[in-house]
Amino acid sequence: MSSPSSADGRLRVALLGSSGSIGRQTVDVLEAHADRFEVVALATGRNAAELQAQAQRLRPKAVALADEIATLDLPTGTTRVRGEDALLELATREDVDYVIVGTGGVVSLRPTLAALRAGKVVATANKETLVAGGHLVMAEAREQAARRAAANAADPLATPLAWLRPIDSEHSAIWQCLVGEPRNGIARLVLTASGGPFLDTPADAFAAITPEKALKHPTWTMGAKITIDSATLANKGLEVIEAHWLYDVGYDAIDVVVHPQSVVHSAVLFVDGSLKAQLGTPDMRIPIQYALTHPDRLVSPAAAPDLVAAAHLDFRAPDEGRFPALRIAREAGRMGPHASAALIAADEVAVARFLDRTLDFPGIPRLLEAAVTRFGGSSPQAPDIDELVALDREVRAAFATGPVTP
Repeated sequence: MSSPSSADGRLRVALLGSSGSIGRQTVDVLEAHADRFEVVALATGRNAAELQAQAQRLRPKAVALADEIATLDLPTGTTRVRGEDALLELATREDVDYVIVGTGGVVSLRPTLAALRAGKVVATANKETLVAGGHLVMAEAREQAARRAAANAADPLATPLAWLRPIDSEHSAIWQCLVGEPRNGIARLVLTASGGPFLDTPADAFAAITPEKALKHPTWTMGAKITIDSATLANKGLEVIEAHWLYDVGYDAIDVVVHPQSVVHSAVLFVDGSLKAQLGTPDMRIPIQYALTHPDRLVSPAAAPDLVAAAHLDFRAPDEGRFPALRIAREAGRMGPHASAALIAADEVAVARFLDRTLDFPGIPRLLEAAVTRFGGSSPQAPDIDELVALDREVRAAFATGPVTP
């Protein structure tokens, strides 16, 4: 990564997906620390009004909107980047140091890879980046880290996680627990799950679950997609695959524990029997800020956890009988990148169909399993980015409509 060239020494940021839940909270963090960060570029999908408002507040040099028809009233000095390569262009600008990926979908994989190759630090909340393309992006992160380590082993950028930084609260928690710890000291990773709104709902009531009920998460305020994924525990299965790539840990050494209070965000068990956990309030601004400021810690707008007020913290094993998406995701991860890429594409289709009422709640894991079975064993070789994009398109087309059989 090149040294910051802002006149005042601030780090220069490109934010992809600025109008979504992660994007808006990232803007909160960037504005709270405007003395440390300069927003150079913003991009979003179709929320022209939000992008325009952000541009007026942050005065970036460039913006991109996937909706090419929509018009934008931009401040003087801000240009609009157009075309299918707009994200790629913003992510590789010479005047960008950090790229924050808050967009969903495999569309973010090319910009992520290009940014890493161009020497940009990437902080990502995009699951496709690791679930579908973990074998690609972590190879780039390791290569960048190796270059820095060869010059100076004490360089803060001499580790892969300094280049590909997780924003998800669970992966941020594990990352924080591992700071200063030797790799050979890890025994197991422990991902916590809230359990969602249907933790104690009988399986025979699942068919009657509506989108409105599923969108009422008991502890987190998130976008619709991740909220539904939390209700099915599919998100935790995807996070198991992400953890495998981020921390180079085998699937058999990654546990999931249900923790309804969402105070313990995840933990690491070490070979000496010590268990280190990261605790915090359920506020995504904490992991977003840590990804931007690592290894430093700054004052955050999020409230600190109050253990006395919490009174008790509960933990239980996940019920994979009622929530089979977790099992299906683990199996897909073990099968390899074709299966995991099919899984995450199918999950987006399944959630969209559930929200538009063309698929019932139990149909979500049925669709996931059907996609993994159909597309997961297509080739023994790891797919390149073009193959991943093509597979994503094929899976979406295969399950966009019609009944889903087990």
